[in-house]
Amino acid sequence: MRRIALLTSGGDAPGMNAAIRAVTRRALYHGAQVMGVRRGYAGLIAGDFVPLGPRDVGRILQLGGTMLGSSRCAEFRTDAGLARAVESLGKHGVEGLVVIGGNGSQAGAQALAQRGFPVVGVASTIDNDLCGTDVSIGVDTALNIALEAIDRLKVTALSHQRGFLVETMGRNCGYLGLMAGLAGGADAIVIPEVPRDPESVAAELRSAYVRGKSHALVVVAEGAAYNAERLAAYFAEHRERLQFELRVTKLGHVQRGGAPTAFDRVLATRLGAAAADQLLAGSHSVLIGMQRSEITATSLGEIVGQQKPLNPELFPLAYSLAQ
Repeated sequence: MRRIALLTSGGDAPGMNAAIRAVTRRALYHGAQVMGVRRGYAGLIAGDFVPLGPRDVGRILQLGGTMLGSSRCAEFRTDAGLARAVESLGKHGVEGLVVIGGNGSQAGAQALAQRGFPVVGVASTIDNDLCGTDVSIGVDTALNIALEAIDRLKVTALSHQRGFLVETMGRNCGYLGLMAGLAGGADAIVIPEVPRDPESVAAELRSAYVRGKSHALVVVAEGAAYNAERLAAYFAEHRERLQFELRVTKLGHVQRGGAPTAFDRVLATRLGAAAADQLLAGSHSVLIGMQRSEITATSLGEIVGQQKPLNPELFPLAYSLAQ
């Protein structure tokens, strides 16, 4: 291939810029030209391309977010939008595309692949719900940001003998909530994969007080049926009977905005370089991820529409250690 393009799509993740840098410089190293697509699939349809050289991707390794920008694009989900995207790639002389993003982004990559266009995906989402990789770009940074917040809140909780409720991101996947709760020593964890009602959470907190704890911490994933808002409302409504309340902290997009950790920079660099290698070698319609510490390529058809399950051993581990 003489010219490839790359785009970032969906929610931004710390390390995306490191992946952009790696794809670009690796492709240039192999003698190919590189075009960046601004604003994800919306920019692809609109023909918003920019040439990328080695200096264009300099000094971005340590930056969070994505220098190319990202957006949601409903038009790309239509046949007409897909046709315009393929036409746009052809007009710019692009022979292959690298898509850096999560589940929705890789569904778009698969749609292009089914139209015969060479595409390689790179696993990037803080939710860590993408099959074909043990960990995706941005997860380590988001988890460490959540953990830092939990550590700080525990100091205040201990000082004032209060209960705190921390909500993590993750959409319908409880990975961040579970891992943050496990690493942060939470007294209770609420995630979508393990349905829980407010009374069971209250019972765990009450048990912690009986065992001599003077404060409490609950970590809840945003996608849980009883998220932070619903749990806090229940505890407020039944405060007299439960005899305690929960102060709520929603971490929200703070988790996505940090400078990438060393792990995420290295992971993004390895995945980005591997994506360029795969595409230029004529191998496409795959997602580049890391499984068991090895860089792997998994068919997009196998991962699109699937959600990676959590390790079933981790939740009972966290429960046992909270006793």
